[in-house]
Amino acid sequence: MDKGRTVQMEHSWLAVMQSQFQSAYMQKLRQFLLERKKSGAVIYPLGEQYFSAFNTTSFNQVKVVILGQDPYHGPGQAHGLCFSVLPNVPPPPSLINIFKEIQSDLGIASPNHGCLIPWAEQGVFLLNAVLTVEKGRAGAHQGKGWELFTDYAIQQLSEKRERLVFLLWGSYAQKKGQHIDSKKHLVLKCAHPSPLSAHRGFLGCQHFSQTNTYLQAHGQQPVDWQLPDKMALTI
Repeated sequence: MDKGRTVQMEHSWLAVMQSQFQSAYMQKLRQFLLERKKSGAVIYPLGEQYFSAFNTTSFNQVKVVILGQDPYHGPGQAHGLCFSVLPNVPPPPSLINIFKEIQSDLGIASPNHGCLIPWAEQGVFLLNAVLTVEKGRAGAHQGKGWELFTDYAIQQLSEKRERLVFLLWGSYAQKKGQHIDSKKHLVLKCAHPSPLSAHRGFLGCQHFSQTNTYLQAHGQQPVDWQLPDKMALTI
């Protein structure tokens, strides 16, 4: 996204998203990011991690989509996959609740870290609606163009792929996913895993077992939701 730099995006996704990089809104977004950096703003995640979700899970590999809102805005947290943090960063509260639900649903003990890269490598597309944020300023880059970019990505998955599972947690994700073709895909909805709302339907939703049941019923490998010990991860 920096001026003069080639976009580093996995080739199958780049083929799908190329038109968006040439669009007027993306040019404005690029300029906005440059100006914020020049003014001294600290932007998360790092520039090379903006498209980590796309680079870790190719277009044809996607079988599950989890929609987040903003990257984490604390130091060292965001690395381009929604809800995920790197191995030595404590899991934030929403992620802790995700792990609680997996334990309740599938009997898988909570891991000792919050790195979700192994899910992404299995085809779980961990997409935030907005791909950048500023230090300590949640929502700082909302309404600057990222939403159009990620809407297009979701639209392309809905139109060009079949039998995906979309996990829409909370009203924001549900509104963003309202045009997903539910005749072609499984769309599961519930409350957001935030401590403010998890008790209103996220805890007990059984989305993880439902996802695997659907995938297996349609001839696909289920997701292994059990994360390896952080010592086994090579980042």
